[in-house]
Amino acid sequence: MKNLFLLLSVRILALKNSISSAEPGARKKALVMLAVGLIFWTLMFVLSSRVLSYFRSTEIIGDILANYLLSMVFLTFFSLLVFSNIITSLSNLYLSNDLELCHSSPASLGEVFISRVIFTLFDSSWMVIIFGLPVMMAYGWVFKPGFLFYFDLFHLGLALSIIASAAGIFITVIMVSIFPAQKTRDIIMIFMVFAVITLYLMFRLIRPERLVDPDAFFSIMQYVSVLEAPDHPFLPTNWITDVLWSHISRRAGESNLFNIMLLWSTALALMVINIWVAGSVYFNGFSKSQEAKRRRAGKGFLDMAVRVMKKPMGDDTGAILEKDVRIFFRDNTQWSQLLLLGALVAVYLYNFSVLPLERSAIRLDFLQNTVAFLNLGLASFVLASISVRFVFPAVSAEGSSFWIIRKSPLSIKRFLVGKYLIYIFPMLALGEILIIATNRLLDVSTFMMILSSVTMFFSVFAIVSLGIGLGALYPRFKYENITQVSTGFGGLVYMILSAIYMSVIIMLEAGPVYIFFSADLYKRSITSGEWVMISGSFILVIAITLFTIYKPMKMGIEALKKFE
Repeated sequence: MKNLFLLLSVRILALKNSISSAEPGARKKALVMLAVGLIFWTLMFVLSSRVLSYFRSTEIIGDILANYLLSMVFLTFFSLLVFSNIITSLSNLYLSNDLELCHSSPASLGEVFISRVIFTLFDSSWMVIIFGLPVMMAYGWVFKPGFLFYFDLFHLGLALSIIASAAGIFITVIMVSIFPAQKTRDIIMIFMVFAVITLYLMFRLIRPERLVDPDAFFSIMQYVSVLEAPDHPFLPTNWITDVLWSHISRRAGESNLFNIMLLWSTALALMVINIWVAGSVYFNGFSKSQEAKRRRAGKGFLDMAVRVMKKPMGDDTGAILEKDVRIFFRDNTQWSQLLLLGALVAVYLYNFSVLPLERSAIRLDFLQNTVAFLNLGLASFVLASISVRFVFPAVSAEGSSFWIIRKSPLSIKRFLVGKYLIYIFPMLALGEILIIATNRLLDVSTFMMILSSVTMFFSVFAIVSLGIGLGALYPRFKYENITQVSTGFGGLVYMILSAIYMSVIIMLEAGPVYIFFSADLYKRSITSGEWVMISGSFILVIAITLFTIYKPMKMGIEALKKFE
């Protein structure tokens, strides 16, 4: 037990040292991130409170909707926790750099495993819990359930997190013991299949598409029965929902002891099962993870693709492209995210295909074009979210070998331009697919098709420039996993500036779009004054876009030249 406390104290001491030895700039960044988090937390709380207040004011089905939302929140967070624990436990139990030292120490296998389980529980749960707190606090604010609600929320939330963590760790330990380390790609593929299946089942349990159309039901009882769909007696989320809802609805005399016992007994039982299973298979799986990977099949195709992509570039930027492409497809944690990207695009397009626009009282063609224009902002946000994961870390991906770039004949400007050219064409293709496909689904006018496509085309250049430039301005060459780069202060700044840029572009184009739509709607001609306004708006859009393309790259070049 003493060794276990020593293993756990490493994290505490590291956190203490990082706080005490932090530079003033790092502390300012932490304060900015804390302020942004509090603002987001407040917005979530206000929005949740407004929704719950509306539910409470609705007779007959108001309480049912509030109960349904509570069940959905726990079901969603529980699913996210399981997936997060699967990925995090794979790193903490098998791939961390300090594991060899831990296993060679006097600590027993069980102590090492338990310490890593605790790390995994914390690493996977803290963000989900923080984002879920505003919703739970909104229930307390609106319904005034009393002290026991908060007490049960705290300890049962911990039990639910332990269950999700234990389930995720169990899946990881079993799969790593079955598949050799060389087949990590197969493991990730199975993770993806498992995730898709579970998300689909969760989606079908919730059945949200039926909630937006209560007229499709023959009676109020049918509608109510649909709202009760997520209640399943074997789900831990149902147990915690029942306990908390008894406090919210003030059901007098009702005992929650059975559900509380179910949650904690399940959590403790899964912990014991995991320790028992780990004693048999964990070290064997860890040993496999240290073996060298086999040469991957399909190398010839990768060589041919790299040669084709290098042709338009010079030898220097071509070498950068070749290195980045090879590293990307050799790292299973990176290329496998293309599967998630494909799923994101599919769901994005599906959502537009099922929009019930024809039921609106607004003129259909006007509504279609308005939605298409607003889709510019949504599609840009999707692109920025993808860019912060792939484009922003491009400079930091050089890692500790960045000094080779500095000492080589390759200039910093050519280096960043090479990075820019690697990502601009895939991002252009993705942006145009999102815009053109959704416009086709919405059946928009020719004017809106051209405007949105051209706007997205030039906006992608600005979004990628922001990613490369800010990635150079806020580099992070020391990391354990490349995904950590995008979650830092620089990634936050990038997302904020991308959102500001697209908001400004959409606001500037809103005036001309309104003029064109109103002229078409009322069959009138556009006045000379309106043409001046339209011209001025588009000139400003072009100027801001060119500035956003040029300035971040220039700042990034200057920052890397001064970097030591």
